[in-house]
Amino acid sequence: MTGRIAPDLETIAQAPRAAFLSDDAIDILRFAAKSVEDGYAAALVTLVQIHGGAARAIGAQMVARHDGLYCGFVSGGCTEAAVAAEAVIALQNDMDRNLRLGAGSPFLDIVLPCGGGITLAIHVIRDARVLRRTLAALERRTPVCLRYHPRERTLVLEPGERATGWEGDCFVRAYRPRQRLLVAGTPMEADAVARVAAASGYEIIAAERGQVPRQDQLDGDTAVALLFHDIDRELALLERALASPVFYIGALGSRRTHAKRCAVLLQRGYVEADLARIKAPIGIFDKARDANSLALSVVADVAKSRVASE
Repeated sequence: MTGRIAPDLETIAQAPRAAFLSDDAIDILRFAAKSVEDGYAAALVTLVQIHGGAARAIGAQMVARHDGLYCGFVSGGCTEAAVAAEAVIALQNDMDRNLRLGAGSPFLDIVLPCGGGITLAIHVIRDARVLRRTLAALERRTPVCLRYHPRERTLVLEPGERATGWEGDCFVRAYRPRQRLLVAGTPMEADAVARVAAASGYEIIAAERGQVPRQDQLDGDTAVALLFHDIDRELALLERALASPVFYIGALGSRRTHAKRCAVLLQRGYVEADLARIKAPIGIFDKARDANSLALSVVADVAKSRVASE
């Protein structure tokens, strides 16, 4: 249903407010599932169309409960409370609906800073089990999708990778496991990179001296940062990474060091396509002379590669 439903303000316990701040899809789904399981009526709000510019990408989501608590973002933070209020109205009426904000919207008092417009699908969650199954799959590091049927008002879990967007009359929201970074190398550099990556939302695998990760730890949502000053010490880890689908492999060292690294790998039977997967010198800028600068450089480079791979 599209359009505004007149609110019964007396049934709204208090003004909408953020339960916590996060734009992480897993955090948002967990909040939705727990809210329903705890007896709160809750709605999943999804950005399904952009008109002009927008602060968030298609598929951005938030959850709002009937008591006004919400989490997630579908814009830059300027409209979320208003969206939560509209979601509460949908919950009061037990009716899925669409909401348009910004350019082309009937709400003249809600203007997006980017000057564009967005269309949001508000889905009243009727069963938390599909959300729990989605979370369980992501915990197993399996990519999945939720297919939203507006006319049927249902969410259906589907396995596999797919692009987020409309497929006919349905909107498909793709989810990937949480990004992960394997860090190995000298303690000072490795610890600094791990701290910055963890603060940026990455799960961390710290490979201790001589430790080689299991192959199932290196999937398409994992990056590898090798921070050694010795090619021999990194070689076993590097070969394990090259045998995996990780989205980023970075190795410390100068261009001269990397030339030696490539010569060693070619002697071991690797080809140019394998060598091209290695970012060396690691990071978005070389000549990072201290551990903290190196950490910022590495994590920024990993994040850049992550966005490019989505």
